[in-house]
Amino acid sequence: MVCRMFRIEAEVDKARRDLLSSRLRDTNSAASPILRALRGTPQERENPLHLWATDAAGELAGGLVGHTWTSWLHVALLWVDERHRGTGLGARLLAEAERIAREERDCRAARLETWDFQAPEFYRKQGYEVVCVIPDYPPGITEYTLTKRLS
Repeated sequence: MVCRMFRIEAEVDKARRDLLSSRLRDTNSAASPILRALRGTPQERENPLHLWATDAAGELAGGLVGHTWTSWLHVALLWVDERHRGTGLGARLLAEAERIAREERDCRAARLETWDFQAPEFYRKQGYEVVCVIPDYPPGITEYTLTKRLS
């Protein structure tokens, strides 16, 4: 039996993070013909997609931050100021992100995460389906992952 000694370190290290990411990408590409075929193509990179809504005074009324990758839109953040909730602004922002993803970036699906106290019902009304439920993430809160076909 071979005994190996390793030193485990807990520290934030951007250079090591980037090296680890590169090595994992290489390992995944070697194991998956689909990921291997993406290497070097425009779809391999995450392409930011940000939308901003301002009110008549020029103040931020809402926004959406996400990215497209391969044939997917990933919505990371969607927020509407409390004064503008219920006006349809959130639905407009989401629909515009989906339109850009579908028409300009050839995306066929979208995904997002939300907590139980945020907007799972809003997303269901926009055609999203729950595909994952994680209870107690964080403790006392349930996280939902939802997806939608864009075609």
